Amino acid sequence: MYKKESISASQMSVLFFTYLTGSAIINIPGPITGFAKTGAWISLLMSWSLGTLFLLGMLYLNRQHPGLSFIDYSRKMIGGPFTALLAIPFISLVLHMGAGIVLDIGLFFRSSMLKETPTYLIHACVFLIVSLTARSGIETMARMFTVLISITVLSVIVTLLLSSYYFRPEFLLPIAPEGIRPILHGAYFTSGSPYGEIFLFSMLMPYVRKKDRERVEHGMLLAILANGICFIIVTICAIMVLGPLCGTVQYTLFQIARLIVIQDIIERIESIIGFALVVGSFMKATIALLVLALTITRLLKLPDYRILIFPLALVNFLLSIVLYKGQTRWDEIIGNVWPLWNAIANMFPLTVLTLITLLTAKKRAH
Repeated sequence: MYKKESISASQMSVLFFTYLTGSAIINIPGPITGFAKTGAWISLLMSWSLGTLFLLGMLYLNRQHPGLSFIDYSRKMIGGPFTALLAIPFISLVLHMGAGIVLDIGLFFRSSMLKETPTYLIHACVFLIVSLTARSGIETMARMFTVLISITVLSVIVTLLLSSYYFRPEFLLPIAPEGIRPILHGAYFTSGSPYGEIFLFSMLMPYVRKKDRERVEHGMLLAILANGICFIIVTICAIMVLGPLCGTVQYTLFQIARLIVIQDIIERIESIIGFALVVGSFMKATIALLVLALTITRLLKLPDYRILIFPLALVNFLLSIVLYKGQTRWDEIIGNVWPLWNAIANMFPLTVLTLITLLTAKKRAH
């Protein structure tokens, strides 16, 4: 599996940045400001620090077990049955993640652009494109996503620059009007998504070319640094534009883009941000589907992950229709349940395997 496809360290770093940033750069500022108010940027610093710690743990495991995925080195260390126990919540999380990401696209279209279009039709179209992209392989994804994430980031930068006329720095004060608890709540929220999901890339690391394995750590650390800077800048700009309303609106940058009117020449540019949201969600859903297929393939020792892509996409599609009923229920899951679910499915296996690897390395040293 790993010999057929391979990508460079820089391409893996781009995929990592794409997954962390993608649609989150548009989705996160509103909810985290709702939790932490003007201290949202402090919440982001806290969760980003925790995410960097998770990344260091994953990179350590990858360094100690080169060329192996999470399932492979877990089976080597703790055996097949215990690996299956760790993989079950991991698979469940990624399965629901794919459904939730596409649900977010459907909710966005229903609330802003395609109000009369049935949600299931939007989901079906998205999952068709996602499954075809995932089936094309990680090499194709890496090349395609490099272009798409560049367009997404550029559209966000243009929107922020054009909205600078509306900046009101006084909205940033006081920094913690309600104390530390709301800031901790905001950090809890973003520690679940996207930083709690970093361990998914343990299934993709074996695709990095052997000659690039030493450079991939540096590239991924730069990617998470760039991601943290982007999140903080966008959140601060959103607060300066919308003030107290920032935490009450959905798709914050989309709403900011609606305000931009320059001499009756530049206006209605929210479609650019809408494109960025859809493309970012599409890329994240594709990576999640690929990781899901790879995990089940390695767990069951199947010959090729591609045979699972379409069946898993169908299951994801059905879940997106059946499980989540509306925006309110989805927001509740993301804000309260998702971080805890990530702790069980991602952070727990990462911590256990890192500790076992450290203890094994110490025994070998002695």
